[in-house]
Amino acid sequence: MTLIIVAILIVSYILIATERLTNINKAAIAIFAGTVGWVLYICWGSDFIMSNRQGEYMSFLHGASATSDEVKNYIWYRVFIPCVGKAAEVVLFLLATMTIVEILHNNGCFDFLTIWLRTRNSRILLWKLAAFSFILSANLDNISSTVMMLTVTNQLLPRTRDRIIYGAVVVLAVNFGGALTVIGDPTSLVMWNMGAITATSYSLSLLIPCLIAWMMPTYLIGRTLSETVQLDRPTLPYRGDDTNLNVWQRLLVLFVGIGGLWFIPTFHNITKLSPFLGAFCVLSILWIINEIFNRNIMSFDRRMTRSIPRQLQYSIIQLMLYVMGIMLAVGVVAETGAFAWLAEQIDEYCPSIWILGVIGGFISIFLDNFATAMTMISIFDMNAVMQPSGPILADMVQNGAYWKIIGYVTAVGSSVLTIGSVSGIVYMHTERVGMSWYFKHVGSKVLLAGIIGLVVLYFTV
Repeated sequence: MTLIIVAILIVSYILIATERLTNINKAAIAIFAGTVGWVLYICWGSDFIMSNRQGEYMSFLHGASATSDEVKNYIWYRVFIPCVGKAAEVVLFLLATMTIVEILHNNGCFDFLTIWLRTRNSRILLWKLAAFSFILSANLDNISSTVMMLTVTNQLLPRTRDRIIYGAVVVLAVNFGGALTVIGDPTSLVMWNMGAITATSYSLSLLIPCLIAWMMPTYLIGRTLSETVQLDRPTLPYRGDDTNLNVWQRLLVLFVGIGGLWFIPTFHNITKLSPFLGAFCVLSILWIINEIFNRNIMSFDRRMTRSIPRQLQYSIIQLMLYVMGIMLAVGVVAETGAFAWLAEQIDEYCPSIWILGVIGGFISIFLDNFATAMTMISIFDMNAVMQPSGPILADMVQNGAYWKIIGYVTAVGSSVLTIGSVSGIVYMHTERVGMSWYFKHVGSKVLLAGIIGLVVLYFTV
């Protein structure tokens, strides 16, 4: 049965990687793999429990007889619920940050962008757009940052070719900006939640490699641009709630939203509570401030008005379902013992974590970076490597090199083709970009810069 569950995961990954060909939504595939995997696991629960968790199961029984119902109860309370909890931590964090972004957007906190970015100098516009996208994604989730910045480019640039080029720069900045911090990308968020990394150590280690992988392709793309770029006529920004907040109120809302997100790592270190609770705390404070500032202009039936297009709202929902599905699917494979066996083989036969990193980066070019990273992360149990027994496992303790390598190489791999990341897929669907064009003009440059960044990481990690 272990082989069947593993086969389901592999087939699901193949379907996810070929989503553009099959036209089957990868969120649906991930959820299917997760649910079917757990159904099969609980049907053969006795075999799995006696093989992998016999001692813990006997303690759970407290002298009671081992029946089929007791096995199912044990799986429910000690195996399935913890797995769902880990997935829910990530999904709830994404939900909170996306809602924070929407509140900031509805209150006009980002309206200055269309004014600040306006310049006919193509290279200045390129670097302004890239720099703000990089900084924004380091503090928010990737998809919210991508949606916001692509919306800005659509407001600024009337020509399709210009939007394609500048949109590609946005995707690069978002991917590497998100990879730089523990709250900027679901991959690093998972590693942070499981205790594999700490916020400061992770960001400091990846700072220079991420800057190289982001700035070098951006510079090379900028050299191909003409001196000037055509801009659209400025229009008044529309906000779904038609807010009339003054400048100081908007600054306060922006400070609470972004500053609160910066405080989440400190909140986690002090309280040891899950980061999503810190995000919810920030969201609640921001929401209350929003209600107070807008109480005179917002009737009850208008408070839920949304300015984000329905298609993009659907993409956000898909992302959360996809994350949940992948974490459930990977979790059930881990519980079968397949990953533990694979970890032993890697520790015995694989000479270097850098080879693992290169393999993971290559896979993430074609497979979604989150699915790749979750698989690479789940192979090695943090509790099992607290006392490493081999050369590979020595690099998998907290803040070990392995976790940082995976975070970096999956960010690079996911930027080589548009299908490797959620931000790339949003960009591809928004601007109708072909993968061949993207790889020729962007992906090849990312691959070169990513290799240079990996060399730098090798000497600095």
